Amino acid sequence: MGAGDQLSIDVRREADRVVIRLAGELDMANAPLLKAAIEQEDVEGKPMLVLDMQELKFIDSTGLRIVLWARERCQERDREFALTPGSQQVQRLLAVSGAGEHLRIIASADDMLV
Repeated sequence: MGAGDQLSIDVRREADRVVIRLAGELDMANAPLLKAAIEQEDVEGKPMLVLDMQELKFIDSTGLRIVLWARERCQERDREFALTPGSQQVQRLLAVSGAGEHLRIIASADDMLV
């Protein structure tokens, strides 16, 4: 079973945002796949990046580092960044690590940011 079997990444481009939907597990084995998706030129061109983690079942510290890197990258480029809640394990990691306090969490990928 390869890294691609454990994580599904779906990129949806809209007028005002790019939504990257994650399903499965985001860990050390497949975090580079998410980083590569975020670095795509057509993803960079939108004013907002949303990580849709509603179908993400697991995330480890490497996956969390990629999420935080994505937020920092957006800030450096004056882009909005948000994510949707994931599984209980995902939410627990965000809470225990304190990262959740620094991330904008929205109910769904289609929510407007204020």
